[in-house]
Amino acid sequence: MKFKTLGNTDLKVSLICLGTMTWGEQNTQDEAFEQMDYSLDQEVNFFDTAELYAIPTKEHTYTKTETMIGNWFAERKNRNKVILATKVAGKGVSWIRGGGNQFDSENLTKAVEGSLKRLQTDYIDLYQLHWPERSTNFFSKLGYKHNESEASWTAFEDILATAQKLIDQGKIRHLGLSNETPYGLSKYLHLSEHKNYPRVVSVQNPYSLINRTYEVGLAEMSVREQVGLLAYSPLAFGMLSGKYLNGQMPEGSRLKLYSKNFPRYQGTRSQLAVEEYYKVAQKHGLSLTQMSLAFVNMQPFVDSNIIGATKMDQLKENIDSIHLELSEEVINDINAIHENNPSPAP
Repeated sequence: MKFKTLGNTDLKVSLICLGTMTWGEQNTQDEAFEQMDYSLDQEVNFFDTAELYAIPTKEHTYTKTETMIGNWFAERKNRNKVILATKVAGKGVSWIRGGGNQFDSENLTKAVEGSLKRLQTDYIDLYQLHWPERSTNFFSKLGYKHNESEASWTAFEDILATAQKLIDQGKIRHLGLSNETPYGLSKYLHLSEHKNYPRVVSVQNPYSLINRTYEVGLAEMSVREQVGLLAYSPLAFGMLSGKYLNGQMPEGSRLKLYSKNFPRYQGTRSQLAVEEYYKVAQKHGLSLTQMSLAFVNMQPFVDSNIIGATKMDQLKENIDSIHLELSEEVINDINAIHENNPSPAP
């Protein structure tokens, strides 16, 4: 395994992070235990989850994933071997604390305490804000439309003040963001620098061969400010495994089960790009899956690459991508495709 420093902290996290969002929906607790056991055995020491999980979001699966992880900690007695990240849900989910703003002091504290209980732990290494409360970009959309009449949202300063209390209480160690923009990250960093609030250490955003939008503004910030990317959907919901090529729709696959929930990856441009990346992998004798993951692994702004799997063979192949080094020729071929069809799945 390879390791990188998480942001400006002293935590050394595995470059491969174990994603967990299918546990409680597509995966049973026994299967989750098997994935965690194998991952830890392969020196994957970084697990990412969320109170919202399992995905797709449903009231009856809300919190199931955290509960499974907590049961694993309780049974294996190995909490100290894992750097654990989870997230507080953003606003708008009616069954989560009424669905309103979630980052005020009362709700943020309730969310942390709920996660601690389910995870059966005294502390969370990285606590992340799952979505901004303010109006901003959303899946499948580029550009920003300002909404003068948007509902009020919790001030950045108030969020950081609550985070400081939670850190002082030993409930969380570090604060991270998710689905965030350069504006949001810059505001948090400015307040931390000038008002001595805790510093954001990571941003968890999508990044893959068919969504390289992170490179536009946030990549430079990640490197210069030591706020690394935790890349999610590095295989674009399985598109970059090649299993959906030529119109295939395997039984039990995520797009077969949940295509209406995740339209961002299914456009014509995305399909064309995947076909071209597949040709590159074939040309160089590579697995499309591992080539796609290795591209993410090599980026200097990436602190960890969040992989997810429903089957053990998928998990093993994903973790093994850590051993693949892409040649300059492969990278040039990849970039040529990107230039002709940039980020078709924003």
